[in-house]
Amino acid sequence: MSTASVLAQPRKRSLLRRLPIVAQLNQSVGVQRFMLLTGVIITSVYVLVAIFADVIAPYSYSALSGADGRNFGSQQPPGAAHLWGTTVGGLDVFSRTIYGARTALIVVVVAVVLSMVIGVLLGLLSGYFGGPLDRVLVVICDAIYAFPSLLLAIVISIMISGGQSTFWSGILSAAFSITVVYVPQYFRVVRAEVVRVKAEAFVESAKVIGARHSRILFRHVLRNSIRTLPLIITLNATEAFETLAGLGFLGFGIAPSAAGEWGYDLQKALADVTSGIWWTALFPGLAIVFLALGISLMGESLNDLADPRLRRRQADAGESAVPAETVVEAQS
Repeated sequence: MSTASVLAQPRKRSLLRRLPIVAQLNQSVGVQRFMLLTGVIITSVYVLVAIFADVIAPYSYSALSGADGRNFGSQQPPGAAHLWGTTVGGLDVFSRTIYGARTALIVVVVAVVLSMVIGVLLGLLSGYFGGPLDRVLVVICDAIYAFPSLLLAIVISIMISGGQSTFWSGILSAAFSITVVYVPQYFRVVRAEVVRVKAEAFVESAKVIGARHSRILFRHVLRNSIRTLPLIITLNATEAFETLAGLGFLGFGIAPSAAGEWGYDLQKALADVTSGIWWTALFPGLAIVFLALGISLMGESLNDLADPRLRRRQADAGESAVPAETVVEAQS
């Protein structure tokens, strides 16, 4: 084996270990590793179900009849034809639940990306330049943050789409509603980090040598101000799809003929539960619970791993676990 290949192997391992989630898995131990791994597995299953919903679901989310043209029937119990039964409107519960994962994934991704981009950009500008711009942005974001998130999402949803709409307009309406709610969170975190980072010596040195503000912002300040964003993203993802379910449950979400949505299905199943028809509410409810559990486990594990005291304890444990012969070989 050549010297170049020997030197390349440790580099490949280090690059792999620095990947998101992989790095945290390497840092975690015991219960934290179990929580993080469980959260990753549950979330990955939902993502795969959302991507391959057309393959997994036997019917469309709005189908009322099969290929033979016969109607499904109302409130049919689980069986061979319908694994999870049908709703009062004659929709297949299994197909609606599967397609609901796709709706949740799209809305969460769009909402989180928009919230992150807008919040990070505003936080950068506010924290770096300060002055009147900083005061105005802080007041606006604090005012938005003071409103109840679900109530604000309802108001924005009504303003954008009148409550319900088609697939893409409904998804964008729900995503924009959630974006407005969560922009202040990214803004506050990034602004606080930028205020701290811009006082560092390397930023002052860049100003002295005449570097442009855009270069300082995006080359030096940004990369040192977003270390906690992965944690915020996981926590906001849970709140985002729960807000989507809340909008659907209250009747301000996506139209049922446009997409499968768990909150709407739960709202329509309330009358069924009182009549002893359990399957129309059970499976959409479990879908919400398990997705919230998966993302929450990831978020809580990342939050614990962000504690520097925990990282220090793990580093000490790792050093003590290295065999003596390994140290001798490395020194030789």
